[in-house]
Amino acid sequence: MLLPQPFTIQPISHALLAEKGVKLAVMRLDQIHAAVSGNKFFKLKYNLEAAKESGKSTVLTFGGAFSNHIYATASAARSEGLQSIGVIRGKDVDLENPTLRHAQKMGMKLHLVDRDSYRKKDSPEFLDLLKKEFGDFYLVPEGGTNALAIRGTSEILGKEHSEFSHVCVSIGTGGTFAGLASAMENHQTLLGFSSLKGDFIHGEINALLEKHEIKPRGELAIRSDYHFGGYAKTKPELIAFMTWFYAEFGVPLDPIYTGKLAFGLWDLVGKGHFPKNSHILMIHTGGLQGNAGFAEKTGIELPRT
Repeated sequence: MLLPQPFTIQPISHALLAEKGVKLAVMRLDQIHAAVSGNKFFKLKYNLEAAKESGKSTVLTFGGAFSNHIYATASAARSEGLQSIGVIRGKDVDLENPTLRHAQKMGMKLHLVDRDSYRKKDSPEFLDLLKKEFGDFYLVPEGGTNALAIRGTSEILGKEHSEFSHVCVSIGTGGTFAGLASAMENHQTLLGFSSLKGDFIHGEINALLEKHEIKPRGELAIRSDYHFGGYAKTKPELIAFMTWFYAEFGVPLDPIYTGKLAFGLWDLVGKGHFPKNSHILMIHTGGLQGNAGFAEKTGIELPRT
């Protein structure tokens, strides 16, 4: 099984926090594994064990050209002695971008499909075509979210974190949010920051919780107003904030997930959203590998460690 490395829960000190009467700490899950960082570590660990227990030697999954999930799955599969296949969205992607270059270095076989075909990735017919081409494999869904991933992400929070009144995390496919929801305490509020544009995420999260029979003991809330234009979209104010946050606290962020989370959280602190004496835990879900690709696309260098 994937083995974690020590990580810190880093206290954050700033005049704004003192003024508002709240405390903040960052759970540095970006430190948990050199190549399978953040929530991906928890999403993949039980899935890879299940692949081995089922006697399958290959895992197959899906993702975009700069996907954290593709990067992490390739790394995790190699570390566990498994072969991996990545079905990549788009026929015209650059196979030498930092993410896909790393995946190939880890032994992942890349299979490019056009975007129309990619939309059918969950259909039995499309999966049958993949099985005919690649043989038997263990399927990990796009983003890694399934019952075993939620089992893994439920382990992020433990009794030792009961001092926190609020737990804040970014939302993509919702698997990490769902796992945290299953593990939270009665007195805690779980606040998710969606990186996708639109209020549909509320319905998707509700459906995910219902599907996996998760009944949170605490309060849930989702913010869908800090997406900066949608998934993988950014604005100069977001980049400026991320640069400031690193200079101030030494915490690197990525522009897809954790940057938007930190921006939204800090904005809410400034607006007095959190009651006095709140103790906030911001969960850093990793994803810093994507900063190399971001720099390649935009010329903007962001801290990666």
